[in-house]
Amino acid sequence: MAFGTNIRTWFEGRWHEGDIAVMKAADHGLWQGSSVFDGARYFDGVTPDLAAHCARVNRSARALMIEPAMDAGDMQDIIRDGLRAYGPGQAVYIRPMYWALEGSELGVAPKIGPTGTAICLEEVAMPDPGFATTLTRTRFRRPVLEDAVCDAKAGCLYPNNARMLVEAKSKGFGNALVADAMGNVAESATANVFMVRDGVVFTTIANGTFLAGITRARHIANLRADGVEVVETVLGFADFEAADEVFLSGNFAKVTPVSRFDDTHYRPGKMTRRARDLYWDWAHSGG
Repeated sequence: MAFGTNIRTWFEGRWHEGDIAVMKAADHGLWQGSSVFDGARYFDGVTPDLAAHCARVNRSARALMIEPAMDAGDMQDIIRDGLRAYGPGQAVYIRPMYWALEGSELGVAPKIGPTGTAICLEEVAMPDPGFATTLTRTRFRRPVLEDAVCDAKAGCLYPNNARMLVEAKSKGFGNALVADAMGNVAESATANVFMVRDGVVFTTIANGTFLAGITRARHIANLRADGVEVVETVLGFADFEAADEVFLSGNFAKVTPVSRFDDTHYRPGKMTRRARDLYWDWAHSGG
């Protein structure tokens, strides 16, 4: 089932209309999970941080021992060409992808050689800025680099995220606040997390158990440039219980307010709105 509508797929050197088949049954990426992707956004006629997302999918491929099939700059050109089919009033989720085609002699490790490549454009509306989600604890944790390829945006990591979400939803919450192996807060099941207390913004320090996101870095830079103190540090669940505001940061929605963490409730916050406004101003300035 597709994530969005009005889909275009770049595969084998050209754009195709619709959600076409790109993998074969014997592709290593299908049966051994050697696939990576990235996500960028087109909205209001802008593609903020597209270059950074294209560069990251190539880094992710190398982390998963896959050879990137194209230069990040060429990838941007292809994406911009594909986006010409959409108008500025349409919002699009941009997903470049790689996967290994062949395995090594034993089949488990990917074989360096030709790489499967596709780019998917799907029309998906930007979430309503008034939408807020809720968070709860989960028994599932973020892995460490010794357990999983945490330094890649890899498809094989997402079943663990799915378990977190399913558990959270079974408890009546929209998302999960997830711990790392040490029991400190890492991120949510789908996005990085920020909290606000006494006018200071805090976010979990990158420790290799989660991707410190491109949009996360943009919020940190924007807020600091606007005179806000932003602290990257070790945070526990008690810190979030004592917070004035909490919001999530990810490519899909950019900023998602949080209204509740377990029994702790938050009111819509000025800093959350400020982070969103600063991001939109930056995105539309051509930054």
